[in-house]
Amino acid sequence: MPTPPGRIFLLSHMRAYTSLVGHLLGSHPEIDGYYEMHRSYAGPADLAEQARHYRTHDPFKPGSRFLFDKLLHNDYTLALDALDATPLIVLMALRPPEPTLKSIVSLFARKPGCDPYADPAGAAAYYIDRLRALAAFGERHAGRFHYFDAALVRSDTARLLAALQDWLRLATPLADHYQLFARTGVAGAGDSSTAIASGHVVRDDTPYPALTLDAATLRHAEAAYAECRARLVSRAAAALTG
Repeated sequence: MPTPPGRIFLLSHMRAYTSLVGHLLGSHPEIDGYYEMHRSYAGPADLAEQARHYRTHDPFKPGSRFLFDKLLHNDYTLALDALDATPLIVLMALRPPEPTLKSIVSLFARKPGCDPYADPAGAAAYYIDRLRALAAFGERHAGRFHYFDAALVRSDTARLLAALQDWLRLATPLADHYQLFARTGVAGAGDSSTAIASGHVVRDDTPYPALTLDAATLRHAEAAYAECRARLVSRAAAALTG
């Protein structure tokens, strides 16, 4: 099966509903890919390796136009100028700090060992560093990406899906339900909670009442979020906020 000629990359951070977005996109007949592949893209050889890796778990759909991946960590780079995939579409999304940090801490506190993300300070350090890297990417590639507020995938799903359909120039609408794939729910590939296995957008958010964040740490994260979001919105080819 030929490799889809185009790529969709979602640049964001952990716990920003990126697994949900990936599944909604990956269930469309024109899009392959739905999970985090944990790789960098520095040239055409990396695109070929991405396609080879994807085929080890999932087949390409007949007639698909795009292959999707998401990058959530500063360990992985996306060198747009060195890639020759056409079209190449970049999406960027942010989620506000308080629910994001609580979600990160809650997730990693359930894992064995002493993961630094299980501590609010460690989660905040990751989040702030990631926002700085995303803001820098936006500065370098102004006008070459589309931005949306991550919360819209749950709070205003129809509006977000309509925007994504337009940005990606899909022939048919994106649905608010999705397929389950070979790596759905697999730890390390994305969201491993029961919610992702539901096959539809779960509206209710988890409040994490037992978790508290240091006020100074939260203020620092909020300032980083506000600055990054403003810069991305102002430099995006199109932005959907709400």
